[in-house]
Amino acid sequence: MRNVYVLGTGMIKFGRYPEKTVPELGAEAALIALKDAGVTIKDVEMFASGNLYQSNAMVGQRILQQVGQTGIPVINVANACATGSTAFREAYLSVASGMYDIAMAVGVEQMGKAGLLGGGAGGSDPAYSPEGKIGSGLMPAVFGQNGIEHMRKYGTKMEHFAKISVKSHKHATKNQFSQYQNEVSLEDVMNARMVAYPNTLYMCCPTGDGAAAAILVSEDKLKQFAGGRKRARVAASVLTSDPWTERDLTFPDVNTLTKRAAKQAYEKAGLGPEDIALTELHDCFATAELVHYENLYLCKEGEAGKFIDEGGGVHPSLGGKSPVNVSGGLLSKGHPLGATGVANICEVVWHVTQDERAKARQVPNAKAGLAHVIGLGSACTIHILTV
Repeated sequence: MRNVYVLGTGMIKFGRYPEKTVPELGAEAALIALKDAGVTIKDVEMFASGNLYQSNAMVGQRILQQVGQTGIPVINVANACATGSTAFREAYLSVASGMYDIAMAVGVEQMGKAGLLGGGAGGSDPAYSPEGKIGSGLMPAVFGQNGIEHMRKYGTKMEHFAKISVKSHKHATKNQFSQYQNEVSLEDVMNARMVAYPNTLYMCCPTGDGAAAAILVSEDKLKQFAGGRKRARVAASVLTSDPWTERDLTFPDVNTLTKRAAKQAYEKAGLGPEDIALTELHDCFATAELVHYENLYLCKEGEAGKFIDEGGGVHPSLGGKSPVNVSGGLLSKGHPLGATGVANICEVVWHVTQDERAKARQVPNAKAGLAHVIGLGSACTIHILTV
């Protein structure tokens, strides 16, 4: 497999754009990425498009109708919350394999105020639904149950989850692409409306609209187009799904597929958790972020609460260590499903290349970063990017 580099990235501010269409949102991010890369659509040889809500509507082709139709192959990807990152991986593999030299990935979603409620694997199939067995199959409850399990096993407190929300909202004040850029206090989070214990309103990600894009190239094309500019290398690209376990049918396991993906990614990159300067992980709910500290080996099993209490996950400029979701994460940035995976990768790329778009929140001496997304059902992507 060849080395693959991210030549350009593009992202629009996450929010709500009722006056625009999905292809228009995706095209806007694509054009920014093309300009950033210094190439045109005529240079792109393959296009991977990630979108969930219109997955049967040839979104990739419709984006190219906005950007430029050159007859290139288009892959449309739907993989739950990992949709965008899976599209990125398809573009990566197309270049790494040697089939193409320049590929583009776009993740886009238009959700408005739809809310992140839908269940995971199996839909309404009673064999897969926890409804009436251990609680609700709606997403706030599923991840609430995961948080409660951690509380039961390790003595984690509700305050630990709330501290994550406080941290992420503070981070978001430095991110111009975040849907919300407001700080919240610990009391605000703890006393907010309960959605699904222990997740209060501020511990749940907002939904909305968004798009992000990336241009991936081979080493030869990097030399041709980069002009000496620092560009990130994809050191690892991993996609996993759940192995069978006894708990899968009635209690979704959000841990195993991430742990397996993390081990593979660190091995492929030749790095360890201690080498990762920043992590953008899938914090659809505060409870999810906490368990993923352990799943990504940022701390030991059962010590996520201690990790938080000692400043783990907080930007170094705020006195923290091992920063997580310096973008504000999904809790502030928003979670337009198909866009999330590519957006997480963009954030990591900007830090390791010292891009102006992350200047206000730059993690010092960032040489490697990790982007992670899971989708229940299941899919987990992990990308490690280095310079």
